[in-house]
Amino acid sequence: MKARPWTWVWATVVVTVFCGGPPALLVWGAMAWDGIGKAQPADCAGVMAFARGTLPADARDARCTAAHWQESQVVAEFRTDRAGVGSWLAATYPDGEAPSSCARDACRSVEYGEELSVRVAIAYEDGETALVRVEAFDH
Repeated sequence: MKARPWTWVWATVVVTVFCGGPPALLVWGAMAWDGIGKAQPADCAGVMAFARGTLPADARDARCTAAHWQESQVVAEFRTDRAGVGSWLAATYPDGEAPSSCARDACRSVEYGEELSVRVAIAYEDGETALVRVEAFDH
């Protein structure tokens, strides 16, 4: 009995799917897994929204990153006028508390229950500029 021409086509498709599918899936998974959890550049408005705040109106040189896997961690770093940074901090994070130790000129720590933690560190670079780092992560 002679096989029909389409039998070979379907046999080739089945062998290709069963023999080539799992290795292709493993390669795809390894490539996708490589970027998980690494900090990637992110939109600063989105980063600050995650951190439950906003950039001050005079913010400049803003650089923001986000890393996501089981938890999310975002970082916003920007410069602002030193004269207004205190009022921005008080308005943005009114419930912030000074941590017991701070390696910068000013620090605040804010806890939003068991869902989000925000850390703010401010370094005075000169008489007019402050470098602000906002770091937020969910639990």
